[in-house]
Amino acid sequence: MTVLVTGGSGFVGSAVIRALLDRGEAVRAMMRTTSDPALLEGLEVERVIGDLDDPQSLNAAVKNCRALFHVAADYRLWVPKPDTIYRTNVEGTKTLMRAAAEAGVERILYTSSVATLGLTGDTRPADEATPASISDMIGHYKRSKFLAEQAVQTLIDDEGLPAVIVNPSAPVGPRDIKPTPTGRLVLDVAKGRLPAFVDTGLNIVHVEDVADGHLLAFVRGEVGRRYILGGENLRLGDITKAIAAAAGVSAPRIKLPTGPLLPIAYAIESYWRLAGKTKEPLITVDGLRMAKKLMFFSSAKAERELGYRARPARDAFEDAVTWYRSNHYLN
Repeated sequence: MTVLVTGGSGFVGSAVIRALLDRGEAVRAMMRTTSDPALLEGLEVERVIGDLDDPQSLNAAVKNCRALFHVAADYRLWVPKPDTIYRTNVEGTKTLMRAAAEAGVERILYTSSVATLGLTGDTRPADEATPASISDMIGHYKRSKFLAEQAVQTLIDDEGLPAVIVNPSAPVGPRDIKPTPTGRLVLDVAKGRLPAFVDTGLNIVHVEDVADGHLLAFVRGEVGRRYILGGENLRLGDITKAIAAAAGVSAPRIKLPTGPLLPIAYAIESYWRLAGKTKEPLITVDGLRMAKKLMFFSSAKAERELGYRARPARDAFEDAVTWYRSNHYLN
């Protein structure tokens, strides 16, 4: 069967494509005209130009496909024009899902995020059943993914969309060329550019385990259910130490409280907008607000129902640093 993967030229999307190719599937990778095709070089995939903001391109992309992995998303924790992230992540997702249904796609795997889930407020990991509402979502990325997942669930419940949902945590590993926000953390620590950190916590997962989890959910997942694809829960101080160890550099030792940094973040963002900058600043208001809670998650449901397994976070950091070094990011 032909499998369409949106976001195929991206970090997670290309990892999913590699996993599908290893299974012998015929893959069609959807990418924008502005996308860097580097991660698809040497892979036997059909490339199609498509954009979540262009409905006609989506109709062409899903044509004659029996399966869809919708991985593409605008993954930025700070955007100068917030409406763009909603148009892509929410409206684009709804348009794609309807196009797939009309084209007769038989099975859909939708990539959401742990950003849509509730948090426990302490060290206990959250799971798929932890309550969450739109008011709990900090920042436009989280809100857009929450609304997008809600839209997919509504299409499943009301129109019989044959979709399974996965919620990856923070992926780390090789080929994060952009890089993602988590990849920037790895790079900053590995290059000695992070002098201090805030006391928060993340769930770190190897990108290849996320890709394998996508295939497991596609094959074994129940339509209408969602599955966390996570790895290891770690405090940020321990994360920076592990990255530093992998890179052979000194880890940052200064731990900063989030409160005093907020005025600085507001000032930086104001300047960024006035200057017309589009790259995310090192410190953001939403990033600091999110850091106030530990973003710990449990993959027990995926382990139990899908047979999902994740390797230690240390392996992800080592593979990421090795790839960055071999591709001259650390020069």
